[in-house]
Amino acid sequence: MSQKSSNVYNNEDSNTSSNVDFEAVLQMRMNRRNILKRTAGIWGTGALASMGIVGCASSNSLGNGVGNAVGNGLEPTKLSSLGFKAVPKHLIDTVSVPEGYKAEVFYAVGDPIIAGVSAFKNDGTDTDLDKRAGDHHDGMEWFGLDAHGKPSANSNTRGLIAMNHEATTDEKLSAFLFHADGGTSNLPRKAAEVDKELMIHGISVIEVTQHHGKWTYKQDSAFNRRITTMTPAVIMGAAKGAALLATMYSPDGNYSRGTVNNCGTSKTPWGTLVSGEENWYGYFSRGAQDDAKRGVKSKDVLALNRYGRKAGAASRHGWESAGTDDQYARWNNSAIASNAKDDYRNEMNTFGYIVELDPHQPTQALRKRTTLGRFAHETCNFAKPVAGQPIVAYMGDDARNEYIYKFVSTALWNPAEADTADKLAIGDKYMDKGTLFVAKFNADGSGEWLELSIKNPTIANYAGFEFKSDAEIAVFTRNAADAMGATKMDRPEWGGVNPKNGELYFTLTNNSSRTVDGQFGVDASNPRTYSDMKGAKENKGNVNGHIIRLGQNKPTDAAFKWDIYVFAAEAGADKGSVNLSNLTDVNDMSSPDGLVFSEATGICWIQTDDGAYSDVTNCMMLATIPGHVGDGSKKSLRYKGSDGNMKTVETHVGKAPTENNLKRFLVGPKGCEITGLCETPDGKAMFVNIQHPGENTKMSEIGNPTKYESQWPSNAGYGAGKRPRSATIVITKLDGGVIGS
Repeated sequence: MSQKSSNVYNNEDSNTSSNVDFEAVLQMRMNRRNILKRTAGIWGTGALASMGIVGCASSNSLGNGVGNAVGNGLEPTKLSSLGFKAVPKHLIDTVSVPEGYKAEVFYAVGDPIIAGVSAFKNDGTDTDLDKRAGDHHDGMEWFGLDAHGKPSANSNTRGLIAMNHEATTDEKLSAFLFHADGGTSNLPRKAAEVDKELMIHGISVIEVTQHHGKWTYKQDSAFNRRITTMTPAVIMGAAKGAALLATMYSPDGNYSRGTVNNCGTSKTPWGTLVSGEENWYGYFSRGAQDDAKRGVKSKDVLALNRYGRKAGAASRHGWESAGTDDQYARWNNSAIASNAKDDYRNEMNTFGYIVELDPHQPTQALRKRTTLGRFAHETCNFAKPVAGQPIVAYMGDDARNEYIYKFVSTALWNPAEADTADKLAIGDKYMDKGTLFVAKFNADGSGEWLELSIKNPTIANYAGFEFKSDAEIAVFTRNAADAMGATKMDRPEWGGVNPKNGELYFTLTNNSSRTVDGQFGVDASNPRTYSDMKGAKENKGNVNGHIIRLGQNKPTDAAFKWDIYVFAAEAGADKGSVNLSNLTDVNDMSSPDGLVFSEATGICWIQTDDGAYSDVTNCMMLATIPGHVGDGSKKSLRYKGSDGNMKTVETHVGKAPTENNLKRFLVGPKGCEITGLCETPDGKAMFVNIQHPGENTKMSEIGNPTKYESQWPSNAGYGAGKRPRSATIVITKLDGGVIGS
């Protein structure tokens, strides 16, 4: 998700709880108005050499369930070293990969995925956006197909890629790159503009194939599919049918429409896609008098404030202003009618979940898995399933000072069910009943998973919010985590499970509100706060972020051990207080965001979404071969508190990475974020998303391509027009070998 944009909806900070950190569908229910195969090389070895630039999973899912933190005796990865030369940092409007590799664009925003849909003009006049690739390519997963179009775990040349389309590049209100004149930036919005924007969010599924080393997507595949903001979805799990989810569209609270701001992805053990709804709250407006309408002290108001929608809050795009038709009215989260069944006061409660779909079944409805909680979901990562044991999944809440969660299913895993044809029914079994937990990190390097259920007396008797059912915990998960005193983290982004030892990694991308003391004071698991200058601008807090890791004897254990794998930092930063992992020009980074483990090699791929270091380098992707929890040592940091006294914070730091086991693999074009990664089972083809290149382009510059911050990928020979486009690239080795080796 974007950090460089000034858009406040990607930088939520609504946790005002007093936790002590240091210790601590089917068919629509009502009648409503319904709303190239070309590949082109990115700069390669020869071209970049002339510029002084080195030429240019689902990995998240499965560990082996061992994962004891310290000295477990397991080899950390399948590779002992990284076999490529690091790519230098740069500010060029291109993608660079190491010598001996090539990268090609093959699927970009607007590309048609249905037979008969015209090629994308990329000038703002294109239509049929629900039949084209959506915007802001993000998390994605590979689903193999055999020669007969059946699911195959071993196919390396034919498969489906299921991909999130998180958001859209916008200035003020408009998704301006999709409108010929840049669109409107004042309310009310034009309905024709909003209709386009409703279609470019969501998920896409495309069939891809490789012939003679060339990857393409198949425009007319029967598997191809777009999920948008208007696609019918089924509510499942603890909140299904709850009055909290009743809307004009679905008075019984069993259905909703669409998905929005989808960020990370993962594959379930039974072979479906799960996708996280992240910064969905900003798509809704709320009237200035809505507190009075609902009752100032009501639970509704407490929850809306906790989820970032205070009375009078404006929406991200102003969709609700385009008219009175249903597809616009649903984005007004105000209590307008006499009851919830006649307005959309609860519409926001139908977003913020893990959603599941089966890419192999394009006619099946999307499922929203409410038992896994409602918050700003980034990813949902599964521990390796063990026969006769519960399914375990890990999730992070991507906002400042939010939490890390774990879900443990009630049902015990039966491996034979992985081959069941109706895979969403298997998802019903394992994801609709279970227990949610939230993490507390202790100063001594231990931690505990705290149960979030109505059976827990701490929640049942919580004075800050009156919980009456598990359905309320599913919808108001943040409030329940507050009750338990969970540890406030520096924005939990992507998670990943090391396939070799089962340890869990989370990127904590940054936190501008982290201070020495006070409500968001430093603690052992979030120990840095400092000042970082970007030109004349001073950034404060945990500016560059870090990656934390957790180890358990078994994924179902209540206790865990933790340490910080790496502190992101600029190479020249002070090694005693900022660059605690001794990063160099080969591997320094800022704001780690995407994180994916390769099942083929064990490499952990780290992707950045940065604004603090963007005067020195475009965003990047690094490869690392990590060790294990406890392979490093304690470190002490000293700060002057607000009372003038020095304070000491001890933290637990992993063994410092070297230039052999952590190095830069890719640098993207200007203004982009690197996010999303999947690969073929043999590890010889890797798919990576370049999101929102040129995002700092202005609406006033839309008619002058020379003013665009980026012209990628058209400047790499892909597609019409010069407006920048998010796109998927495929990376291969020139010798046909395994990526990273």
